[in-house]
Amino acid sequence: MTRNELAERIMNLALAVYKLEKDLCKTYSGKHLYNQLFRSATSVGANYEEATAAESKKDFIHKMQISLKEIRETHYWIRFIRYAQISSIDQETLNKLSQESLELSKILGKAVSSAKNNVNRM
Repeated sequence: MTRNELAERIMNLALAVYKLEKDLCKTYSGKHLYNQLFRSATSVGANYEEATAAESKKDFIHKMQISLKEIRETHYWIRFIRYAQISSIDQETLNKLSQESLELSKILGKAVSSAKNNVNRM
């Protein structure tokens, strides 16, 4: 997978989360959960973009680790919303978002691991 393809997948996940606003923000708890999810989902891509323009390998690893933390948080909030059944969002949509966030977490985790291994070999 190329950097651009990964960036697109990350962006598409953030856009899918963005579209959940009207369904989640009908209650106080739903609004709170949406805010948590929205912040983490949009942060993944912003930090990934920063990583691709890193000033050093150490900076790249740091930004990628932040992206990894944020995608893991995104995955958590999606699962929480799915399990709590607090919205009118169909379970299939939440399952797809959960699966995509899990896959992205694995991809970013592998990228961080590889980058760390490459630095340690030097």
